Amino acid sequence: MSELASDKIYEAATGHRNRRLLAVLALVVAGMVGLAFASVPLYRLFCQVTGFGGTTQVAEAAPSQVATGLPPVSVRFDANVSPALKWAFIPVSAPVSLVPGEQTTILYRATNIGTAPSTGTATFNVTPQKAGPYFMKIECFCFTEQTLQPGESMDMPVSFFVDSEIGTDTNTMDVHEIVLSYTFFEART
Repeated sequence: MSELASDKIYEAATGHRNRRLLAVLALVVAGMVGLAFASVPLYRLFCQVTGFGGTTQVAEAAPSQVATGLPPVSVRFDANVSPALKWAFIPVSAPVSLVPGEQTTILYRATNIGTAPSTGTATFNVTPQKAGPYFMKIECFCFTEQTLQPGESMDMPVSFFVDSEIGTDTNTMDVHEIVLSYTFFEART
C-alpha cells in the first residue's frame, strides 16, 4: 500500500472519530442544558415531597381527631414583600397554640400601595425546617396568584394543622414553636 493511500485511510478514520466525538459532546452539552432547566422544578418537587428546607405539605382535610397526650405547638406568623412589589403585607392573626391534629384558620392582609394594579405570588416555609414535613396546609392564598388594584386590601386565609406525628418523631420532639413565613413577589407575566 502506498504512503498516499495510507494517509487517506488515516484521515478518513480520524475524521470519523472527530465527528463522533463532536456528536457525543453536543449530546452532553444538550443534556446539561436540559438538566439546568429541569433543576428548579425538580428541586421544588423534592422539597414538597420531603419537607426539605421547611417546605410545608398540602392536605385534603384535617384528621378527624386531635392527638391526645401531646403538648401544644405554638405557631407564629411572618410576612415579607419583595421590593419590586409595591404591597404592604402583614399577619392579621396573633400567634396560635394548638394541639397536633387540631385545624385552625388564620389571616394575612395584603394592600397594594402602588399606583397600578399588580399581581403577586407567595413563597412559604416554616422554621425550624425539620417541622416542614409535619406542617399541613388545607387552604392557602399561596396556592394561586393574587391581584390587587391600587389601594385595595385583601384578607387572605391559611387553614392548616400540625400533624400529630411531630410528637412521635425523635427528630422533632423538641419542636414547641413553629414560624410560618411568607414572602410575596411580583408574579411573572
